[in-house]
Amino acid sequence: MNPRTQLKTVAGFTLIELMIVVALIGFMLTIALPSYQDYVRRGKIGEATSELAAFRARQEQFFQDNRTYVSGGTTCGGTLPGGTKYFTYTCAGAATTYTGTATGIATQGMNGFTFTIDQANTRQTTAFPGASGLPKNCWTYKKDESC
Repeated sequence: MNPRTQLKTVAGFTLIELMIVVALIGFMLTIALPSYQDYVRRGKIGEATSELAAFRARQEQFFQDNRTYVSGGTTCGGTLPGGTKYFTYTCAGAATTYTGTATGIATQGMNGFTFTIDQANTRQTTAFPGASGLPKNCWTYKKDESC
């Protein structure tokens, strides 16, 4: 045989093998991506709960100093969290009561999440996408409504 006419054997993947791998990766992504997104959301909820807990401590300090939770009408005396990324914070109160609220920012993927805390340290989830039986007297972290 002439070495120039001998066919070379090329090792590699066939198109069908490549398509099977692409289909498997796509299938795995459809399962993994929603779980990953839920995991990221749970991490963002931590901002709200920690900021509300710190806000409650500031409110209690304000009450000890002033014998009221408010400063000027219904504005809470304790400093509201500022410079946060995933939630906005508000507070409404009276002399002996208040409710601090963390509301998720839609552009940060937290639309529909709302958490509150009050003078009795009652922690509530008042809005959580997909949850039923709200408000719930705890801060919900997961879709299964566990606290």
